[in-house]
Amino acid sequence: MKHLIICVALAFSAHTLADTIIVQSTTSTQNSGLYDYLLPLLEKDTGIKVNVVAVGTGQAIKNARRCDGDVLLVHARPAEEKLVADGYGDYRRDLMYNDFVIIGPKADPANLADARDVIDALQRIKQAGAKFASRGDDSGTHKKERSLWQAAAIDPDAGSGQWYLETGSGMGATLNTGVSLGAYVLTDRATWIAFANKQDAAILFEGNPALFNQYGVIPVSAKKCPNVNREAAETFAQWLLSDTGQAAIGAYQVDGKQLFFPNAD
Repeated sequence: MKHLIICVALAFSAHTLADTIIVQSTTSTQNSGLYDYLLPLLEKDTGIKVNVVAVGTGQAIKNARRCDGDVLLVHARPAEEKLVADGYGDYRRDLMYNDFVIIGPKADPANLADARDVIDALQRIKQAGAKFASRGDDSGTHKKERSLWQAAAIDPDAGSGQWYLETGSGMGATLNTGVSLGAYVLTDRATWIAFANKQDAAILFEGNPALFNQYGVIPVSAKKCPNVNREAAETFAQWLLSDTGQAAIGAYQVDGKQLFFPNAD
């Protein structure tokens, strides 16, 4: 009977697995409104109730290593792969993608409109002494930002508290800070589209291949964490990776714009 229940749940029959799971998640999927749209559909199909803990990817991975959570939905692939290699995740699968953009005041004091690529864009910000608001929280977005500064041969910490401003906050709060101070900010496109406090800010640099933003899903290992709800976590992951889940992700829009693009492998 147990095996029958699992099989039926994996086939997404409604309300056959009335479990609750904790999803350790990046903040961008929460800020974008994706979960408000997606989770009712998932619960209708599987009966699974999901409690989302929306933190930066770095914190989400730390939480998973402490066995606090059943599954991760995050966006920092090297850290995700290390989590699996260390035995804390059963597997990692590509789920969906969007991209990062740099927003800032429409006056564009660093003239990003003429930047050749994202490296040139960051160098222009540094040379202009223009303000840049960073999450500074070890999130997936922060990890991406730091890797880009490194590629640009710039140490932003040398300008900490002057032109380089670390908020230690999530994406929404960092955008609020950036907008209020007239600073540039690296953000995922989905959060920016859903962000309501744009004021005089706009996307000033986009479209570079280095700004690709891949999301992955990882069920937490029951071998390392015996307390996890492994069956429900697997059902959650497989629903997202299925044709049904992928179509739902692709259908989500804000203001007529698609925020995430499914690409389950």
